[in-house]
Amino acid sequence: MKLSSCPFLMLLVAGPGRRGGAAAASVFSLDSDDAVKKSASVLAWDMLQYYHGNESGATPGILPGPPPGGDYYWWEAGAMWGTLIHYWALTGDETYNGEIMKAMQSQVGEGQDYMPRNVTVSLGNDDQAFWGMAAMLAAESKFPDPPADRPGWLGLAQAVFNTQASPQRHDGTCGGGLRWQIPFTNNGYGYKNSEFLPRCRAAELRRAPTPDHGAGISSGCFFNMAARLSRYTGDARYSDWAEKTWDWVEQVGFIDPGNYAVYDGANVAADCKDINEVQYSYNNAIFAEGAAFMYNVTKGEQRWRDRVDKLIDYGLKTFFPDDVAVEISCEPHDSCKTDMFAYKGFMHRWYASATQIAPFTAGRVLPVLRKSAQAAVAQCTGGADGRQCGLNWADGRYVGETGAGQEMSVLAAVQSLLVGSARPPVTHDSGGTSAGSPNGGKGDESPVPGQKAVTAGDRVGASLVTISLLAGACGMFGWMGYEASGP
Repeated sequence: MKLSSCPFLMLLVAGPGRRGGAAAASVFSLDSDDAVKKSASVLAWDMLQYYHGNESGATPGILPGPPPGGDYYWWEAGAMWGTLIHYWALTGDETYNGEIMKAMQSQVGEGQDYMPRNVTVSLGNDDQAFWGMAAMLAAESKFPDPPADRPGWLGLAQAVFNTQASPQRHDGTCGGGLRWQIPFTNNGYGYKNSEFLPRCRAAELRRAPTPDHGAGISSGCFFNMAARLSRYTGDARYSDWAEKTWDWVEQVGFIDPGNYAVYDGANVAADCKDINEVQYSYNNAIFAEGAAFMYNVTKGEQRWRDRVDKLIDYGLKTFFPDDVAVEISCEPHDSCKTDMFAYKGFMHRWYASATQIAPFTAGRVLPVLRKSAQAAVAQCTGGADGRQCGLNWADGRYVGETGAGQEMSVLAAVQSLLVGSARPPVTHDSGGTSAGSPNGGKGDESPVPGQKAVTAGDRVGASLVTISLLAGACGMFGWMGYEASGP
């Protein structure tokens, strides 16, 4: 992207006094809708400076990575394009629409269901779902449709959903639910909604490094897509899956029935009894937005209203202390990893969306989102240009490093302030034009060329590998703990 494509930003860069915290603070204003749009345009530009897929010889659609080739796994680019689709829908700025279209279509994969074979070695259900949810948002927002010879946004979301609803993904272990990884050969296939690092024993986990991803999002994303597809299409098949998924998550204990905390997951080898109680903001938010869509689908059923209420009440209390978003799992002790830098932005986006679909939430949600966004931009004073954003919004000052995830989170927080005057997500019956593909993805169960369907024997083997990995990891952490306790 050339600087000339963003005239407002050219004025900012050309102006005097562009270095230092005081000057940077003047760049961002949330005092009016126009000011919010201008601030969002700067943040969008700064976020895309981490994207190089539009450069000669680069791969369109992806951020630099995965490690060690760069900081970012494949899923985060899908999240970034979803954030930019939301940016376009809320601001009307078409500057990046061409890049969004190219990126989203470039990564659809051989089966047109967001399972490109070159990302198989780290492909989780949550990774695939972030691209599918971006496509779903494009359909709901009436983002420009792709050319007729390319898959439509609705069809892509349906293809992702179909692959995840298949018996190969929803097996009988733990009574149902999605595993983290898709290929059974991948490390992590033995976890359902769990972290890469198992809990082992509590004392050992306290010595272990915090995982750098939240695979517990898998069932939340699937539930969310089911609810949104149900509203968009009117097809009860999707709402049935949403109901079934919610019931399983509650039954297995990943949503605490007492306080509505959303826990990250558990290990298949332990029949999902060893629940990992780490909490991430976006796990709460993905279920809150999905429940809001189900409230809308069911025309205001009390049970879905109650679920929305309880999730949002818990989320505001837990993840917005003093009305400013905090990633409680890692931020207070400076242990956040690359993936986690984006989570608070998802929470802002999905809570804002919930207020459109379930308007009874707006009165308590929107004022908190505004105060949190104000704190977010106040600390964007880092970097050579004096306006780069960090993670620690509550500090009121720039702390630590910046990156695509930090910029994405602040952009999401800022642009979400426009949701009150924005058009709610459309449906097929209220203006939606996106081409569907109800049977999409059903012929692409395996993302690995030549990989056979997973059999019961394969799963037993995977479970044995998992048990071995659990034992090895626990032993490793025990050894680390022994070494740490030495003189």
